[in-house]
This record gives sequence, structure tokens and C-alpha cells, in this order.
Amino acid sequence: MKHTMSVLVENKPGVLARVAGLFSGRGFNIESLTVGETEDAAVSRMTIVVGGDDMILEQISKQLNKLIDTIKVIDMTEKQFINRELALIKVAVNSGNRGEVMQVVNIFRGKIVDISSKTFTVEVTGTDDKINALLELLLPFGIKEMVRTGSVALTREWQKEEPKKR
Repeated sequence: MKHTMSVLVENKPGVLARVAGLFSGRGFNIESLTVGETEDAAVSRMTIVVGGDDMILEQISKQLNKLIDTIKVIDMTEKQFINRELALIKVAVNSGNRGEVMQVVNIFRGKIVDISSKTFTVEVTGTDDKINALLELLLPFGIKEMVRTGSVALTREWQKEEPKKR
């Protein structure tokens, strides 16, 4: 099962290396990792997507909380959250398929951000599923290069309450 974690850390040199080292040292694979400053320049938010069962996630959370630079660890997996990813995709085009590629990109609300006689560079944001679906449709045209940011996520302010148990 995929788990999405948000880790608030002090914005200092070496923190990312310590967090990544914690995962690799215990044999956990990070599927996605993004880091950036928050509204407070002294704090960074790491969005980490990791595979594993609930016991593994609990162990990771405990280890992250032990790191001196960690401010807060939030497991978003069981919460309602918003996540997005950015992808830049360089697609092979020719005079016969330019219009078709443009239509596919428009359907996914992507943008063509660079063109040449042989390629379009497409920018798209969305969920992992949306980007994967676009890639599947662009694959027959020929994907020359691609880069993805990994997931960034925030919990929703409004959370659906669980029914009270009696």
C-alpha cells in the first residue's frame, strides 16, 4: 500500500540527507520525495510517498519523530488530502500528427511550453493517475524525454468526521 507523509523539518543543510538516510538505512524505498520551503522560510515541508504496510509506516513515523530537525510528521494516507505532480514531457511530432498531439494535451489541460520542428514539450499538472493516463496516450507518438516532480500534498481543511461508535 502507498502511504503519503508530510514531514515538517527545520530548513537547514543536511536535513534531507538525514531523512533519506533513515529510509535507505532500514531498506525502505521512497517512491516520491519533494521538498520545499513553507510559508515560514525557516521550515521546509517534505512530501514523501512510500510503499509498505501500516507497521512499516508506524516504524518510519517513529524514526522520523526522533530526528532532531523534525518538527511534525503527518500520515495523510487515512486523511483527505490534495496532491499534485508536475511533468514535462518532450513528444516527437511531425506535420501529420501535430494537431492530434495538441488535442490530447488540451483534453488533459496541459500546455505546450516549447516547440521545434520535431518535438513539443508539454507541461501538465495533476494526480499521478492523470499524468500516467496522458503518458499512455502520448507514448505512441514517441516520448523523447520526460521529468516528473513527484507528489506534493496538503491535507484538506475540512475532514469528513467518522461516525461515533456507541
